[in-house]
Amino acid sequence: MSIWNSPLARMKSVALGLLLLAALLYVLASRMAAAHPAWGYLAAFAEAAMVGAIADWFAVTALFRHPLGLPIPHTAIIPRKQARLGRNLADFICTHFLTTPQVMAKLQSFDAAGRLAGWLGKPEHATAVGEHLVGIARYGVGALRDERVRQFIQRTATAKLREVDLAVVSGQLLDVLTSEGRHQAVLDEVLAQLDAWLQSEATQQRIAASLSAQFSSLRFRLFGKDIPLDEKAGQWSADKVVRRVSALIGEVSRDREHELRGQFDAWMAGFIERLKADPDFRLKGEQIREQLLAHPRVAGYLRGLWDELVDWLQADLADPESSLRRRLIQLSLRLGAALTADAEMRRWINEQLLEVTPSLVERYRDSIGRYIAERVEAWDSAELVGQLERVVGRDLQFIRINGTLVGGLVGLLLHALSQLAGLG
Repeated sequence: MSIWNSPLARMKSVALGLLLLAALLYVLASRMAAAHPAWGYLAAFAEAAMVGAIADWFAVTALFRHPLGLPIPHTAIIPRKQARLGRNLADFICTHFLTTPQVMAKLQSFDAAGRLAGWLGKPEHATAVGEHLVGIARYGVGALRDERVRQFIQRTATAKLREVDLAVVSGQLLDVLTSEGRHQAVLDEVLAQLDAWLQSEATQQRIAASLSAQFSSLRFRLFGKDIPLDEKAGQWSADKVVRRVSALIGEVSRDREHELRGQFDAWMAGFIERLKADPDFRLKGEQIREQLLAHPRVAGYLRGLWDELVDWLQADLADPESSLRRRLIQLSLRLGAALTADAEMRRWINEQLLEVTPSLVERYRDSIGRYIAERVEAWDSAELVGQLERVVGRDLQFIRINGTLVGGLVGLLLHALSQLAGLG
């Protein structure tokens, strides 16, 4: 919209038009004064109207700028008093809007929890919440692509990992795993897998072949001919080993109080204690940790996982049927329904707000006031004047219009009085 088509510009045109009309009327009445006494009254009216119009134009203009660009004292009041205006505005807001009793009175009648429940309970509002959160998430996920963000996260994660005592953490983890005899279940599973492995034909053949190699020198001479016994001895020994080990596994599996189980318990307890207290284990844990952190493949693997996660998040957030969007909308609806149905929870939320608000108001009221004052002071003077003129300038033009009309009427009255008094 053109500035000349704005309400402010139109009112300025009306005020200026009245001034020009008064000037034309004054010229005409002055020329015709000798023709009839009435022209004198019109001339007095027009002359006073021009004085009133110009005086009020000067007053209105002086609020915002120097009239005609002349540095007349006590003009351009708003730009000169901009800092003071900001302070006064801040004091006014803090005094009349941000006092603790006023805020508390409004909050007590507001029922924030009830309003939140009602608002979230509407599908269109829940959808709007989901859309806003998805938009925020999309921006955040996009920022994760930035190499500076990657490097920051990598440095932070690495620093945190370096604080981890791998030996102690491993000991604590094993402590949890062995509580209530859970490690015995692990032992049972290991023994079962070992037995299955021993029973397989391929395993037995490998054991037999290994043992046969140990009996390669075992031969029997019959009728002047050497007969090798290594394969027979290896197979026989393998059968014996497999049967004996399998039998032992069966004994341990069936007997919960078996000696080997006790030895396993003792070994595990000792190992855990060494992990948590032995300096050598701690040093070894630190070495392993540093080797892992320094290994390029580990860094590459972690970077790949990070990229896959970001790819998945971006793809899901860009999808109109995004699962995250659906979940957020459903969560908002469920939250609204839950709050609506639970009066006690709504009461609790309102009570918490009433409890925390006074301290927040007291803590941040001065900061809000300083922010308002600083913001007004830092505002560009031309922009500030323009904004104020757009807001109140149209009404101020009525001062010019009224000044023209009232000034003319006053001039007419004074001329009439002077005629009555014989001063004319």
